[in-house]
Amino acid sequence: MSHVPRLIIIGGPPGSGKTALARALAAHVTLPLMSKDMIKESLFDSLGWHDRAWSMRLGRASIALLFQFAEAALTAGQSCIIECNFDPQMGARDVMALHAHCRFTPIQIVCWARPEMLVERLERRARSGERHPGHIEADLKLALANVPARLGPLDIGGHVFEVDTTDFARVDYSRLFGEVARLLRAP
Repeated sequence: MSHVPRLIIIGGPPGSGKTALARALAAHVTLPLMSKDMIKESLFDSLGWHDRAWSMRLGRASIALLFQFAEAALTAGQSCIIECNFDPQMGARDVMALHAHCRFTPIQIVCWARPEMLVERLERRARSGERHPGHIEADLKLALANVPARLGPLDIGGHVFEVDTTDFARVDYSRLFGEVARLLRAP
């Protein structure tokens, strides 16, 4: 029996530290990382950016591409990491549709933080000017009004790790990464 690849799914609300955690994990376990925002920002650079409706449209296209890239890796027997603020219902549907096309074992890492910390981080990110302008950070009030403290794990089975990122210094990254590495080595 051949090794079944793992699909590591990193989710959580905006500002919960998903991207930083995903990058550190990808470096630790040497797996390809595919991120919705990485794809979306490339689309912004190629197609331009306009308003919130355009940003949302490119967001949906980015998620479709995210799953296309994951399918290519998994079909080749390669474990990979995907990162996005997955909607619980749509994300589960997309992962299950992917599972219908290729074999993999899911591992979920769900980041969350206290709502006031998420708001603080989003405000800081908007003021920093470091985020791609296509994300329409000027629409911050709308984003802040819709920040969920948690996005639960997708209902897809597999291993789930919930990580409270309210205080990044208190996250035991080495333990989490060690557990994920152990699961990656398992038959």
